[in-house]
Formats: sequence, C-alpha cells, structure tokens
Amino acid sequence: MSKSHKSHPKSSAPAVNWPLIGGIIGLLVLVFIVVLAVGRRPVSTNPASTADLELGRQVYAQQCALCHGANLEGEENWREYNPDGTFRSPPHDDTGHTWHHGDGYLFERTKYGTAALPPESRTLSGMPAYEAILTDEEIWAVLAYIKSSWSAENQQIQAGITANEQ
Repeated sequence: MSKSHKSHPKSSAPAVNWPLIGGIIGLLVLVFIVVLAVGRRPVSTNPASTADLELGRQVYAQQCALCHGANLEGEENWREYNPDGTFRSPPHDDTGHTWHHGDGYLFERTKYGTAALPPESRTLSGMPAYEAILTDEEIWAVLAYIKSSWSAENQQIQAGITANEQ
C-alpha cells in the first residue's frame, strides 16, 4: 500500500512581518509628534508662584537691570538707535512693548538672543543669548516677574497673544 501525501497549496499572500509593521507604526507616531511640536513656541506650564516672582526679581536684578533698568524702565530714549545701529534696551513695564509679544517669543528672545530673530532683524538688536547663563526655570521666572508689573488689561492682552502663538 502506498501512502498518499496530501500537499497543502501554497498561499499567494506573503507572510506578515509584524515586527516591521510595529516599527513602521512607531516611527509614524514619532514623526507625527515631532511635526506637531515643530513651529510651536515654548510655554510656561506653571502659573507664577511667590517663589517664582522672587527668583525672577533676583535674576532680573543680576542679569537684566543693567540694560533694561532696575525698575523695568528701559534705557533713556529707548526708541532711538545706538551708534552701532541697534535699538536701545526697551522697558519691560507697561510703557514698553514687551507685553505685545507672546510667552514663547519672549522666552526664545531671552534664551537665544538675536538668533531668535529673523535674519533681516538680527542687526537691529544687541540682545545677548542667556542660554548658557540662565536655566529655563530662571528665564520663566524673570518673565513672570516682568509680567507681574503690567496692568491687568495688558496681562490679559498678552495672555491672548500667547494663546494665539500656539
């Protein structure tokens, strides 16, 4: 007697490579997250506490007051150019234009200095970068301190600008 061998027909569908598919899905998720993050400006995630404001006041006095004034008043005649063509240091109180900018912009200008500006505007500012001098926490604290000096109306306007820059 002979045994009959039953042969299984070969499937025309290729075998599924699940590890490869999982890797591709993971990569796509990562790319999606990066795409969402690109172009978004940093935002302080914590409202200012009393400790933040005190830290901000101290850091401002040590790092910012020389140019922007001990009382946030800016340089005299701050709307005029310096001899080198840069603008003078503006005030950070209600009389200046700091409150016209969102938190992300202010953070980036403080951290990266003129590098945060468009190339055509970099020669107009003498703002140094504080990336190697201040921590992100200290920068946010300084910004909280500055913002605490503004009128309630200007704080509300600036909060709207911040919300729109996201």
